[in-house]
Amino acid sequence: MRLLRCVLGAAMAIALSFGMAVTSPAWADLVPAPTTAPNAIAAKPAIAKSALARTAAPHSFVAEAVQNVGNTIVRIDTERTVIRRPTEPLFSDPLFRDFFGDGYGLNPREDRLRGQGSGFIIDGSGIILTNAHVVNDADTVSVTLKDGRAFEGTVQGVDEVSDLAVVKLRGIKGKLPVAPLGDSDDIQVGDWAIAVGNPVGLDNTVTLGIISTLHRPSADVGIPNKRLDFIQTDAAINPGNSGGPLLNAQGEVIGINTAIRADAMGIGFAIPINKAKSLTARLVRGERILHPYVGIQMTTLTPKLARENNKDPNSPIALPEVNGVLVMKVLANTPAASAGMRLGDVVTAINGNPIVNANQFQTVVENTPVGEVLDLTVERGNRTQIVSVKTGELKSAA
Repeated sequence: MRLLRCVLGAAMAIALSFGMAVTSPAWADLVPAPTTAPNAIAAKPAIAKSALARTAAPHSFVAEAVQNVGNTIVRIDTERTVIRRPTEPLFSDPLFRDFFGDGYGLNPREDRLRGQGSGFIIDGSGIILTNAHVVNDADTVSVTLKDGRAFEGTVQGVDEVSDLAVVKLRGIKGKLPVAPLGDSDDIQVGDWAIAVGNPVGLDNTVTLGIISTLHRPSADVGIPNKRLDFIQTDAAINPGNSGGPLLNAQGEVIGINTAIRADAMGIGFAIPINKAKSLTARLVRGERILHPYVGIQMTTLTPKLARENNKDPNSPIALPEVNGVLVMKVLANTPAASAGMRLGDVVTAINGNPIVNANQFQTVVENTPVGEVLDLTVERGNRTQIVSVKTGELKSAA
């Protein structure tokens, strides 16, 4: 019996020892999983493939967007002749002219000015869209494609007020790649913005940022002679970028890079592509774009601003405490002057529709055909009256 108990005890100890070997984590780590040789060999390529997938990640969305449009972007080089006349007062002095003669020192000098900008192809036949200020008044226009080919260009149409121009390339054989145009009404603040162009002569440069704001009036930007609501972006835009495309994350053109604020960093402006779409066909045909105007300088008036003005004992006029547009100046020989508008008038409605700020006023005028009459509701002193103004044609962006 004693021997039996010893045997049974030894057997139980062995069983318990094997049980610990199966369940103990420390031991389990040392026991390899039962695999056959082929499976073990197959496992190694799977691990290598996973590592390869991590190292061979796809390009960024910026690279893919630029790849989508890169071959359609061009560099534009221009030359124009400028006549410079002497400005030295001595040359205009009567004693100097009597002594040396009228022709001495007074001959004008011709200078050749060179400029550079960007553009992009919108039609395979060689139609380029760019800024008006890039090609306006140019004697010669040379366009270089990304692949190095250079062509002479003819300026088909220019609209200074919207700062848009169309150039037609000469000697095109076959079809050129065309930039995909997006929808600038579909973008939002915070969306990605990719600027592409040739800044300061550095071809094919790409910068990345976001849409900072939308519908920034050109007057707020410091360009009161334009009729534009800009896209504002912090994507770096530099001289030479003008006329190049602003892209969305999909590589579609949503704007045309146009201007920067010289007194700030990270503030650039682009013309919405939908604005360009509305004018491009007419510019290709060489049509003149008519822009209506009334001829006033104005600012937005609010009840708060009016109250502050009226509390000032030195204020020359009392203003109605309303929302509207305050006339700051009536320009001579303009439709507004002919209609009898005055400094201090406050416009509160156009054709019976309320007007609450200067941008709204400008938009209504811009969307009115030249020669159409606008009935302005005007607060003048203690009276409300209707002033009818017939819109004229804005002759120059100056």
